[in-house]
Amino acid sequence: MKMKKVLGLVLVLSLVVASLAACGSSNKSGSKGSGNDKFYIGGMGPLTGGAAVYGLHVKYGAELAVKEINEAGGINGKQIEFRFEDDEHDPEKAVNAYNTLKDWGLQILMGAVTSQPSVAVAEETKNDNMFQITPSGSAPAVVKYDNAFQVCFTDPNQGAASAKYINDQNLAKKVAVIYDSSDVYSSGIYEKFAAEAANSNFEIVAAEAFTADSKSDFSVQLQKAKDSNADLVFLPIYYQEATLILTQASSMDYNPIFFGCDGLDGILGVENFNTSLAEGVMLLTPFAADATDEKTQNFVAKFKEAHDEIPNQFGADAYDAIYIIKAAIEKAGVTPDMSVSEIGDALKGAMTEIEYDGLTGLGMTWTSSGEVNKEPRAVIIEDGAYKLFD
Repeated sequence: MKMKKVLGLVLVLSLVVASLAACGSSNKSGSKGSGNDKFYIGGMGPLTGGAAVYGLHVKYGAELAVKEINEAGGINGKQIEFRFEDDEHDPEKAVNAYNTLKDWGLQILMGAVTSQPSVAVAEETKNDNMFQITPSGSAPAVVKYDNAFQVCFTDPNQGAASAKYINDQNLAKKVAVIYDSSDVYSSGIYEKFAAEAANSNFEIVAAEAFTADSKSDFSVQLQKAKDSNADLVFLPIYYQEATLILTQASSMDYNPIFFGCDGLDGILGVENFNTSLAEGVMLLTPFAADATDEKTQNFVAKFKEAHDEIPNQFGADAYDAIYIIKAAIEKAGVTPDMSVSEIGDALKGAMTEIEYDGLTGLGMTWTSSGEVNKEPRAVIIEDGAYKLFD
C-alpha cells in the first residue's frame, strides 16, 4: 500500500514538473506564439568581410528606427525586441543566422541584406510562413514566395529605371556596359537595362562582361568602351570593382560619365581609394543624405550622432523597413502573442493595403508579388559627397 502511495506521489510530481517545463519552454520562444508581450524582430547581414558596409548600415538604421518606436510607446503599446546576426554575405551562414534567431524567439524577419543570402533564407521563411521583408536583397527570387517583400527595387527594375533615367535626362547618346556575368545582381540589371535601351534615345555600343574569377584587370573592357566613343559607361556592379574601373579609366585618360545602381553605394568609403576619381559618378538610388526634407535630415543627424558616419541608402532602407513592419502590424491588428504563421498571414495581407512615405520613397505600395512601387532618383558625387541630381 505504501509503495502505491509513493508511486502515486511520484507520478503527480512528475506531471507538475512536466507542466511547469512546458510553460517555461513556450514562454521562452516568441516563434511559438506563446503569450509574448514584445514583438521579436530580427535580421541578418554582413557585419564582417567585404560587404560589411551594407550590413552595418542596415543594422544601425534598423536599430535607430526601433529606438524611436519604443521611445514613442511601441507598436500599439508593445515594445520591439531587436537582434541582428552576421551572415558574412554567405547563404549558408545566413540560414544558420536565421536558425539562431528562431531559437531566440524570432517572429518577423527583416533581412537578409544581400541577394543570395536573402534567397537562401526565403526558402526557410516560406516553410515557417514567417513574414520576411528585405531592405536591400534585390534579386527577383527573393520575393518568389508570398510571405516575402522588398523595400528596394528588384534587379530588373533597377535596370529598366536606369535606362529610363539616362534617356529622360539626355545623359548620353552612346553607352557602354561593363557587368559581371557570373553575378545574378549584375546580370539581372544588365538584361533589363538592355531591353529598355532598345526603346530609348541612346545606343548601347559595347557590352563587356567579366566574372568573379577575372575582376582585377578591366583594361580590355574599358578600351572597347573608349574605342566605341561611349560617352557614358553603365556599371551595374558593386563598388569594389568600380574603384578598379575608375582607377584604370583614369590611367587611360578615358573620362566618360560613369553611372551605376545601388551596388555603387559605399564607394567613397573604400580604403586607399582616391575618391577624387569618383567625382561626377552617378548612381540610381532612392536615398540621398543631403536631401533637405525634415525626415531625411533628422535621420542623418541621429545616425551620425550615434555612429559618426553619414548613412548610405542601405541604412535608410532598413530604417524604412522597420517602420513598414510597424504600419503593417497596425493595419492588420497583429499582437505579439500570435503564432509566427498567424502573424505571417496577417502581415502579407496588410502589405497590399498600406501606403508608406519613407526616406527611400513617397507613397510606397506593394502588390502580392512583394515588389515595391516607388519613383527612382539619382545622385551625383560632387566634392566627395552624394548630392541629388536635378
